[in-house]
Amino acid sequence: MTNVLIIDDYELGEACAIVAAFGSERFGYVVTPNVDHVIRHCHDPEFRALYAQAAYVFLDSHFLAHVIGLLKRRRYRVSPGSDLTAAVMSSVIKPNDVAVMVGGSAEQAQQIRARFGLKSLRHIDPPMNFIHNDVAVESCLRAIEESSPFRFCFLAVGSPQQEVIARKLKERGVARGLALCIGASINFITGVERRAPPWIQKSGFEWLFRLVQNPRRLANRYLVRGPRIFLLLPHIELRLRRPTAVPREVLAVSRTPDITAATGSRV
Repeated sequence: MTNVLIIDDYELGEACAIVAAFGSERFGYVVTPNVDHVIRHCHDPEFRALYAQAAYVFLDSHFLAHVIGLLKRRRYRVSPGSDLTAAVMSSVIKPNDVAVMVGGSAEQAQQIRARFGLKSLRHIDPPMNFIHNDVAVESCLRAIEESSPFRFCFLAVGSPQQEVIARKLKERGVARGLALCIGASINFITGVERRAPPWIQKSGFEWLFRLVQNPRRLANRYLVRGPRIFLLLPHIELRLRRPTAVPREVLAVSRTPDITAATGSRV
């Protein structure tokens, strides 16, 4: 049986322009599938439902783009979530725009405020494993909603927790603004984790770089769970929903971003 994953087929500059133009009059959320997400998408109907409700689905993985591209003989554009987050912080958000960061430490939040001049960045730090506690989930949702309308809400509590929170916000209909499910992006931006050099990222081997940096935490993900993707590849279809062209007025909002200031590496 074929597993169909709908992808918004944009490169980083286009994706950045699109999220910059989203506004604060409605709510939506962005997901960026990597290999682990695609495996979960194949096996977990609930996870597929989370993705189905997303406003935008930008392909995160150069590895997937290369491998599925060879298999399907077509080119897939990549907009990595960490690069998109860094670009939004460095070249889209204005100092007085309301932004919310869910997850990460208070020190990381302050570092981001100082680096990017985000005077209205609000930090919410839910407890570990909060997603299994209804009271903690409700507290997190209310804190986000109390910060609404916001320009962006950065959900950095890991997958699928961040996608669950995003969908709940959409279902409740209170929050306004765009939420980005960003995983470990905050750790890259603040230097807690090292990002692979650009040539490694584009080659599709960023996963190996991360594994070498933190084998104890990532060995199961990359060496046990990750190889399942090769069994699933023949049954995966990335279905593109890219329009003929990004409207000129949208692209004018944000040209291809230079994220050197945010991450120390140029994409």
